[in-house]
Amino acid sequence: MKKRCLIIDDDTAARLIIKKICSDFSELEVVEEFSNAIDAIKFLNTEKTIDIIFLDIHMPSFSGFDFIQTLKSPPQIVLTTSDKNFALDAFEYDCVVDYLVKPITKERFEKSLKKLSKIGVNSNSENISDSEDTTNDLYVNIDRRLVKINIPDIYVIEAKGDYVRIKTESKNHIVHSTLKKVEEKLPKSIFLKVHRSYIINTNKIIDIEDNSILIKQDVIPVSRANRSELMKRLNLL
Repeated sequence: MKKRCLIIDDDTAARLIIKKICSDFSELEVVEEFSNAIDAIKFLNTEKTIDIIFLDIHMPSFSGFDFIQTLKSPPQIVLTTSDKNFALDAFEYDCVVDYLVKPITKERFEKSLKKLSKIGVNSNSENISDSEDTTNDLYVNIDRRLVKINIPDIYVIEAKGDYVRIKTESKNHIVHSTLKKVEEKLPKSIFLKVHRSYIINTNKIIDIEDNSILIKQDVIPVSRANRSELMKRLNLL
């Protein structure tokens, strides 16, 4: 099924370029394009089946960020801009999947599509796709820097109030986020929430005893509600 797209950019040339690149991918269908966010909002009030929005940040009177904040259940959004300075701000929004800096190339655009495939498109809902891709990197905001984490190296994520601790083979990272937000960025085939405060990499399990799991040196509790799903994941003899 084609993914229905909108393009919102006050630059005519930029809209044409994005539309042309979209036409090179059979899975995309550009439904409409707009030169301003206000007209796009009016359109979305009547059209509910939009999967992806390619959105410029800098537009007269109503910015891309202003636009995002008006949406109650936004679809997945790829920001398109000539300004590199808003990347950290952009990823504060759960709906923002990628940040493309103009001029946009087909090769870089294709990487965005892989990210969209990984986390699914929600068509203004909360559905998350189970499809996987080859993207193995997760970028986290630490001290106003985007730090790359190799996803297969993560073995446990622990909730700590308004922060999460992401433990990897080489280093631990403290990130201002929620467990739910991190869970949405991880491949479901590998990671499983086993407790309200813990997500584990099931490939890293060493031992299971009663209601706890041993991963590395960490003993992770398993809630009764999540135990059955864990057992389904195991290749039991």
